[in-house]
Amino acid sequence: MSLLKERLHDIEKNGYQLDFGNVFNHAFENYKKIALYAGLVLFVFSVLFGLFAIGTLISFWGIDLITEKLNPENLKSENLSGSSFLIYSSAILVVSCLLAPFQAGFLKMADCGDKDEEFHISTLFSYYQLPYLKEIIVSTFLITSISFLQAITLSHLKLDLLGNFISNFISFLTILTIPLIIFGNLNAIEAIKYSIAIVLKKPFVLLGLIIVAIIGAMVGFIGCCIGVFFTLPFFYSMNYAIYSAIVGIDSQDKIEETNFVL
Repeated sequence: MSLLKERLHDIEKNGYQLDFGNVFNHAFENYKKIALYAGLVLFVFSVLFGLFAIGTLISFWGIDLITEKLNPENLKSENLSGSSFLIYSSAILVVSCLLAPFQAGFLKMADCGDKDEEFHISTLFSYYQLPYLKEIIVSTFLITSISFLQAITLSHLKLDLLGNFISNFISFLTILTIPLIIFGNLNAIEAIKYSIAIVLKKPFVLLGLIIVAIIGAMVGFIGCCIGVFFTLPFFYSMNYAIYSAIVGIDSQDKIEETNFVL
């Protein structure tokens, strides 16, 4: 059994210690190392991705049809036809799965910053390769599908608030899934399982840290909205700091690639 698996089994059995202040300080110090570079990359990528998406939609439907389809009222689940609903849900799943490895790259950047190692744009694309790519996509597909299906079901029952709450709760429970895949070399199912087990051991402390991370990430909306690109990396730094405090990054260096669970 690998050191990581031993650590995870110990967490399941005995729990773990987590100091709010230490994790926050770790996240903030890490954020200061990656904020500028990560923010610039996020800004450039968002602009390019937005232009690409708009250009693609215009080429397929035209401006008038896009304006009509993207009307918030028309995007409500109860107003979508069968074909429109299928296209809408499929688009969300595809985009989520394609961007998940890119988002995982920010955790890799946080790891490099923590170890005072150089990082580049290529760092953000580190996980568009096997075996990580498959496991990241599978885990993202499963989590997004479950969250999306329950939200749609409850929306049809006029329980939108409950659906939103459950979606956020699912995201909270699975917050450590991607770190467990990229730093722990776990497969998608195991990563989801252990993420849920870890979060449920100390849900209130972790919830407090996540809320602080979200508030910190959203501070950029104050004054000039462009600032959010430079505050959003704080969320990734917090995610990294939480994983580091609970599971530990050191185990990654001691796990051979041949031990990856397929």
